[in-house]
Amino acid sequence: MAQISFSIVVVCLNPGEKLLKTVQSVLNQKYGNYEIVVKDGGSTDGSLEQLPADSRIRVYTRPDSGIYDAMNQAMSYVTGQFVQFLNCGDLLHDDMVLERLAAVMERKRSRGADEESLGHKEKERIFYGNQYHEAWGSVIYSAPEVNDFTCYRNVPCHQVCFYDVRLFAERGYDVKYRVRADYEHFLYCIYDRKAEAVYVEMIVADYEGGGFSETRENRRISEKEHAEITKRYLGRDKALRYKLLMLLTLAPLRTKLAEDEKYSEWYNGIKAKIYRRCGHKDEPGENRK
Repeated sequence: MAQISFSIVVVCLNPGEKLLKTVQSVLNQKYGNYEIVVKDGGSTDGSLEQLPADSRIRVYTRPDSGIYDAMNQAMSYVTGQFVQFLNCGDLLHDDMVLERLAAVMERKRSRGADEESLGHKEKERIFYGNQYHEAWGSVIYSAPEVNDFTCYRNVPCHQVCFYDVRLFAERGYDVKYRVRADYEHFLYCIYDRKAEAVYVEMIVADYEGGGFSETRENRRISEKEHAEITKRYLGRDKALRYKLLMLLTLAPLRTKLAEDEKYSEWYNGIKAKIYRRCGHKDEPGENRK
C-alpha cells in the first residue's frame, strides 16, 4: 500500500511571524510525506517572504471573505489523503505527530483491506487527538467516543482533526456560519456522511489561545449558531434534553474552571481520567465511534 499522505492547510492574512512559526512546526516532522498549503488572503506584511524555500510549501494568494471561505478555497489545492487545518500561531505538538498518526491510519487501512477486496470503498474517517492550550497551560482532552451527546456538547477542535479529503468532495464549510462552520461540518461528516471518528490518545496541536471564536461578540454568535446546528442534526427534542442536562450538571461553572489559568490543568486532568475510565479502547492509543 502507498504511504499515507497529509495536507496541512494554513490560512492567513498579515499574520506576522506566526505564519513561519506554524509552518516550521510542520517542517520539523520526522514523517516526510506531507505538503503545506498556505492560503493567503493578500498579505502585505512581508510574512510570506519569511517562508523558507521548500518544495513541500505551496503558497496561493487570492481574496476571500473570511477564514472559512479561505479554508474552502484551500481545498481546491490539496493533494493529500488527509487534511488538517492549522491557524497561524498554532503548532504541531512535537516532531512525531504525523509519524504516530500515520501508524494508526495504516492499521485501520489494513483492517479494511478485506472489505475493499469485496468491492467496498474504504471507510471515510476523521482521526483526532488532544490539544495543548498555551494560554491556559493545560491539555484539553477530546472525548474518546463520538456520540450524540459528544456532538452536542463539544466536538474536537479542527486543529486536532485529520479529515479524509473525500469528506470535502461534495461540500466544504458552510460560510453562513460565522463562528461555528467547522463544528457544523464535523456534524455533517458524522451524520450525513457516516464518517467514523477515530480517537488517537496523543497531543496533536498546541493552540496559542485568544482565537477568532473567543471574543465576546463571537461567543454570542456561537451560542446562536450552536442552537441552530444541533437542532438540525440532533432534532429539537434531543437538543433540548441535552441543553437541560448541561444546565443541571453546572456546565457554565465547569466552563469557567476549564478556562481559568489557575484551575484549568486540574479540571482537565480530572476530565481526562473520566474519559479514560469510560472510553472503549480498540488498542493502545486508539478509540472508535
